[in-house]
Amino acid sequence: MRLTIARLALLAAAGLTLASCQSGSKSAPAPSGKSASLLAMEQVAIAAHKCWIASKDPAFKPYQMANELNSYSGTPRFLLVPAKHYGGKPLLVVQAQGNSSKVDAFGPLMAEPLGARIGSDIARWQAGNPSCAAAA
Repeated sequence: MRLTIARLALLAAAGLTLASCQSGSKSAPAPSGKSASLLAMEQVAIAAHKCWIASKDPAFKPYQMANELNSYSGTPRFLLVPAKHYGGKPLLVVQAQGNSSKVDAFGPLMAEPLGARIGSDIARWQAGNPSCAAAA
């Protein structure tokens, strides 16, 4: 009988030891599973929507934003399309690819005077500054 009690005590101690090891690993933060490109694009897209679209900035009034961040191709992006023709040809594409946090912008709007502002806004947002205007 003493041998059975000793075995039960040993088994209980082993179980507690194992449980304590497992509970320690649960406290470690789980990775988000998001690629660097998606994290970068989420940051830029949120700022672009806030500063260009939601703020009703007159320079961006003729456009609307089409988010395509949930890309299974590894290329999260958003587009600026004509406001009155949502299915129209994109005038601006802002995207990142693969596991890179580098954001690229291209399309007809980049060749217009607004292109310089778009480029500086995106660079600022990508660097982590979510403000809508460059510091004076």
